[in-house]
Amino acid sequence: MPTLFTYCLRYDDGAAPNPYWGVCTLAVCKPVIRRIAKIGDWIVGTGAVNTRIGDISGKVVCAMRVTDKKSMAEYDSFTSASLPGKIPDWQHKDPRQRLGDSIYDFSSGKPIQRTGVHSVGNMARDLGGRYALLSEHFFYFGDRAVELPPDLQPIVKQGQGHRSAKNECYFDRFVEWIHSLGYAPNTLVGKPQIDLFADNASLARHAACRCEEAEEDERIGEDGESCAG
Repeated sequence: MPTLFTYCLRYDDGAAPNPYWGVCTLAVCKPVIRRIAKIGDWIVGTGAVNTRIGDISGKVVCAMRVTDKKSMAEYDSFTSASLPGKIPDWQHKDPRQRLGDSIYDFSSGKPIQRTGVHSVGNMARDLGGRYALLSEHFFYFGDRAVELPPDLQPIVKQGQGHRSAKNECYFDRFVEWIHSLGYAPNTLVGKPQIDLFADNASLARHAACRCEEAEEDERIGEDGESCAG
């Protein structure tokens, strides 16, 4: 039976998850989910209470069915050969190119961090996730997050960590609901809520916040449900 993972996507900036170039990827942040999720599982990021667009805690920001799972080294090779848009190009005018999540270069054997949205302080937790998750069947709503119906509100995870085991009875209903919305898979309905490049401080501030979040996820562990929600 596939698993439905849900978590609070506090920092919807287009980097993690990264919904661009036709494939939604989770290659940095959420190290625990990246390690344990399997092909066929669904990963759903719901909104936070405090965002620039208000309280969207009962709404779906991104939902992706995992269609591939690669080691971090395999992901680097794959993006270099087949998905170069995921490799950050820090000088590019298109923010999607700067938001690339293939941040680690394994060509020399030892991973080297490319210039991107994360700093050296994020490296241990990014690599600790071991895998990159890829989806060719996803729905990204961003700042046009879609409210869950009342019967699916219990899957919402507040705070750190994630829900999974407690979502088992909601799996089929969630899949039915997300497809009933009428959006074609792999369509970007909205834009990221956070502009990492709005000012010089935004990038460093959010990298530090994501590092703290990843550390807390690791502390909670694989059940992901020892926090409130």
